[in-house]
Amino acid sequence: MSQRENRIDRLFADRSRKRFIPFLTVGDPTLEATFHLAHGLVEAGADLLELGVPYSDPLADGPTIQRASDRALANGVTIKDALNLVERLRQSGLEAPLVLFTYYNPVLQYGVERLFADLAAKGADGIVIPDLPIEENAAAVKAASDNGVHVISLVAPTSDSRIRMIGQQATGFLYCVSSLGVTGTRASLREDLAEFLQRVRSSTKAPTAVGFGISTPEQVKAIAPHTDGIIVGSAIVQEIERQGELLADPAQVGEGVKRIKTFVQQLTSALQ
Repeated sequence: MSQRENRIDRLFADRSRKRFIPFLTVGDPTLEATFHLAHGLVEAGADLLELGVPYSDPLADGPTIQRASDRALANGVTIKDALNLVERLRQSGLEAPLVLFTYYNPVLQYGVERLFADLAAKGADGIVIPDLPIEENAAAVKAASDNGVHVISLVAPTSDSRIRMIGQQATGFLYCVSSLGVTGTRASLREDLAEFLQRVRSSTKAPTAVGFGISTPEQVKAIAPHTDGIIVGSAIVQEIERQGELLADPAQVGEGVKRIKTFVQQLTSALQ
């Protein structure tokens, strides 16, 4: 890891508080709306923001986030736009850690070394690449380490040996996938989720954060004792879809952001 101080490390240095991590699709419904939403989510209690780069063939994303990606792609949004958004957020005073969520094809097309240098230069702290297996991530991990950025590993309910292997390599935080399959809101969580999270925590020194399918304050409250962070994506993206007309209108974007903040505050208050 380079000498650049990473905001994720600073955030999780204090493990006495549970961290709330929302997901936004960059450019849904517009890049301008994403900028205002990012600030609004931090004001609503978000500790770290996950910024999804729209992609045409997202293996891990359920229908809600796929629709958001389609809307952003229709606006012509690219990984370069996501990087420029990070830079703009930093220039506007946003201090929360920022993590990009993208797939490996855009990373390869951009250039691995170039991307990690630009992530650091623009002010990002990490990246999640869900279709990059641990066996093939050496080039990305080295480029990340050279630039003081984290490759955030994902771990799913699987064998103890694989959980250990992923846990030992993890830096920044370890993204625990609460259920197999794609993202999306779920009425209930796995019965063995607490046991899975205990297995993960015993395999790693890195902080853990749980995502995929968490959508209600009750679920947030139930999972919080077993992890360091809670990731909520589809439920927030769904709410953004509902408020899409307001958010896309420059004259009404403030009202749209206010409604999203109210929704997110219900989730963050469950962590208090």
